[in-house]
Amino acid sequence: MGETSSPSETSPEARVREQLADVGVEYDPASVDIDDAEAFARLSPDVRAWWIEQFGEFVPENGGLFTPPQKEAIPLIDEGTNTLVCAPTGSGKTLSSFSAIIDDLFRRAETAEDGLDNSVYCLYVSPLKSLANDIHRNLTEPLEAIGDRLESRGESVEIRHAIRHGDTSDAERQRMLEETPHILNTTPETLAILLNSPKFKRKLETVEYVVVDEIHSLADGKRGTHLSVSLERLERMCETSPTRIGCSATVEPLETIGEFLVGGRPPAGGADDADGDGWHPREYEIVDARFVREFDVELSCPTDDLIDTPRAVITDRLYKRLDELVAEHTNTLVFTNTRSGAERVLHNLRERGGYDESNSGCHHGSLSKDRRAEIESGLKQGALDVVTTSTSLELGIDMPHVDLVVQVGSPKSVASLLQRVGRAGHRLDKTVKGRVIALDRDELIECAVMLRKAEAGFVDRVFVPERAQDVAAQQVYGMAINGPRREAEIRGILESAYPYRNYTDGEYESLFRYLTADYDGMEEKNVYAKVWRDENDPPGGEHHYEAFDPGTPLVGKRGRLARVIYMTNIGTIPDSFSCDVYTRSGDEWVGQLDEAYLDTLEGGDVFVLGGSNYEYRYRRGSKVYVDPTNARPTVPSWFSERLPLSYDLGREVLRFQREVLERMASAGPPGVRRWLREFPLDENTVRALTRMFDTQLQYAGAESVSTDHRLAIEVELDREAYRRNYYVHSNYGRRFNDGLSRLLAYRCAQRATANVTVAVADHGFTLSMPLNRKIDIESVLRDIDPDGGRGDLRASLSGTDLLKRYFRINATRSLMILKRYKGHEKSASQQQVSSEMLLGFAEDKERFAVMEETYREILEDKLDVDAVETFLSGVDSGDIDVSVTRVDSPSPRAFGLATLMASDVVLAEDESAVLQEFHDRVLAEIEGDDSSLSEPSAGDGTADAG
Repeated sequence: MGETSSPSETSPEARVREQLADVGVEYDPASVDIDDAEAFARLSPDVRAWWIEQFGEFVPENGGLFTPPQKEAIPLIDEGTNTLVCAPTGSGKTLSSFSAIIDDLFRRAETAEDGLDNSVYCLYVSPLKSLANDIHRNLTEPLEAIGDRLESRGESVEIRHAIRHGDTSDAERQRMLEETPHILNTTPETLAILLNSPKFKRKLETVEYVVVDEIHSLADGKRGTHLSVSLERLERMCETSPTRIGCSATVEPLETIGEFLVGGRPPAGGADDADGDGWHPREYEIVDARFVREFDVELSCPTDDLIDTPRAVITDRLYKRLDELVAEHTNTLVFTNTRSGAERVLHNLRERGGYDESNSGCHHGSLSKDRRAEIESGLKQGALDVVTTSTSLELGIDMPHVDLVVQVGSPKSVASLLQRVGRAGHRLDKTVKGRVIALDRDELIECAVMLRKAEAGFVDRVFVPERAQDVAAQQVYGMAINGPRREAEIRGILESAYPYRNYTDGEYESLFRYLTADYDGMEEKNVYAKVWRDENDPPGGEHHYEAFDPGTPLVGKRGRLARVIYMTNIGTIPDSFSCDVYTRSGDEWVGQLDEAYLDTLEGGDVFVLGGSNYEYRYRRGSKVYVDPTNARPTVPSWFSERLPLSYDLGREVLRFQREVLERMASAGPPGVRRWLREFPLDENTVRALTRMFDTQLQYAGAESVSTDHRLAIEVELDREAYRRNYYVHSNYGRRFNDGLSRLLAYRCAQRATANVTVAVADHGFTLSMPLNRKIDIESVLRDIDPDGGRGDLRASLSGTDLLKRYFRINATRSLMILKRYKGHEKSASQQQVSSEMLLGFAEDKERFAVMEETYREILEDKLDVDAVETFLSGVDSGDIDVSVTRVDSPSPRAFGLATLMASDVVLAEDESAVLQEFHDRVLAEIEGDDSSLSEPSAGDGTADAG
């Protein structure tokens, strides 16, 4: 038998003792978790020494040398395993990625005779330039400190890192060619450009690691789709398959995001996969340490009665509370849901005294880069008492001094809530402290549910866009420019990306018909072929490619300016603009509207602008034409850039409402209050919620409340406005409600032969038609075939401004319209004019890729047609009941929906007055004091609600 070591010498504890001794640290069993041994052993002595110097003081709080995500991720990454690291903000997940990478690069640089090659070894991709800047700064310290340790021993080792995005100067780019960074920080758009850069793309052939930070914020949009294909292109360029690492704080489902990160193998039998051998993801591991931090969160409300309490009193209490919170903490970050809200909160705080530019600030995307950087620096240094923001500070910029986050209003999803409050105590040993203040009764409900679900570990799902043709057009064009290339290889690259795993033969052929301009009349519209597709030679046969076997289908670029067009026009973030509003008579300018507001308008709709009412007639490019009118507005007079309520959280709200009804029935209001006190709510919120549901049940009964098994609809006959209003309590979020409301309005308009106006909110929508028209809305809903809903919804989009705007966005993304060409640049409004001239042409062509993508994006990504179809299937099967209640005035749960249609709601004060009027009418009905609210006589022809 050979010699064996004693257990004490080979135990994890012994290994940790030895490794700590290597860097001059005495082992303390009370502060070092022996589970750290494997991760710590992976690192070289110099990296270990830096780690102890940097984080040794935190060992007791962490329970070991590493945080949970670091402990698990470092060994995986060291082994070259694709890894998705999911952990709370401040838990060190990004450092867990870089630690193993830095260690590997230093080891190799030490052993290589001439150091590392003059090329890129690690790509760090972030969704924000500021996040890339932050990581760049955080890399400087470990690289310099470890380098200094080596240099002190006479070893000269250099690991270079640099940042490259849209703000990088030409001089800096040139220097990167001559002295290439080994770690390159970049954005998805810049990576796509680098893949087609004739010189720099060679520098990417040595990439061995790709880190995608805040991956959840990319996966749910076309930026992520674009990145997923770029990573597959990079995969084919590299000498070895790069290890992919994804980092995210709040994401679900983990398997979906993991597969999105790593991509996979296309179906062996082609896209339609007749032999059943489907798409296979590459191997990867998940480090799930999402809920290892301590949370201290609470929902509060300035009053237990948001209707009878005057608005001025609510506002005063809000700012008094904010002032108290800021005074009690070192640095406070205040999130609102809009940029204007962030500005308003800061202005009011300063107006009330105690704050000025020296100790407070505002941060959002409309501010200059320099101003944002100034605020970020103040936060990092702990120099600012309070900073207000919308969404721009939601992602992982390091802010170690922030010890409180206040959220004013609902952040609309559990994921956003966790991401935002995670800014506080940006370290694992610190408690995450967040306070949510709600000022609206509907938001009180969703915030109460949100905080409860956050404590339970619930996270909203991310939905990845599928098979986007505009992104495919850009990427195939880029591959053709780097070609000629085998067509099978191009298709394989595309289908290896997760969003294209189900790409069909029909969609692929439709894409190539567009790219090769295989439609009559395309060139007459100045839309030219971007690629050629041939057996061996480009059209004309002037070149022969001996590198390919005869008969190999190839794809190559068309046009001498192809590369320039590609490099100056790619990207997925759309341009936007404001439309000038003119009267048709006299062509008088009356103001501006955000173009997204026009998504809600149809001919004949009336809206408020500058205090006057106007009837919308039509739009031409960037100009909107209207007629002055005295008619009541038919659409909300506001537009908000707030995020929509997540579908998953909406479903949880409906489950919550069912529980409230059950407890109200069994134990009454006292029982509901006792139950709600188990939630992280203050007493005002508990009483406000209980009072609202109690009043609702007294006024309209339990059937008037939607649950996860029931859709409640109220019908109101508004004789004063001569309107029949349907309040649909579908609490599934604005995207779902936008889709279902358009579908229902389309069907109702056909059945009633009348114009149906629509107003949409997160907690439902309102349909309104003339009082002398009536329909059985339950019958209309039940008659919709779940399998036919998509076709009807698509038909309802024809001719709408929504369709026109999204066609312009997709035509630009597909390079059908060029934003930049030969030194000229087209503004968003000029792009709109060009797209409207092309729209009719595109609609007339069979399966025209850009047109099909426009419908797909609207239906699937904006209107959530899949969720609508699932809901309709539930109605069809009986799993979801439909309850219609006749009311003489909107019920408490419909107050928010009713104010959307009220003609006199222009300012917040107006809304308060209308809510007060609704409330008084409901109380009068409950108390039986108002005979005017009695049921119409049987002889009244309008009494039938339908």
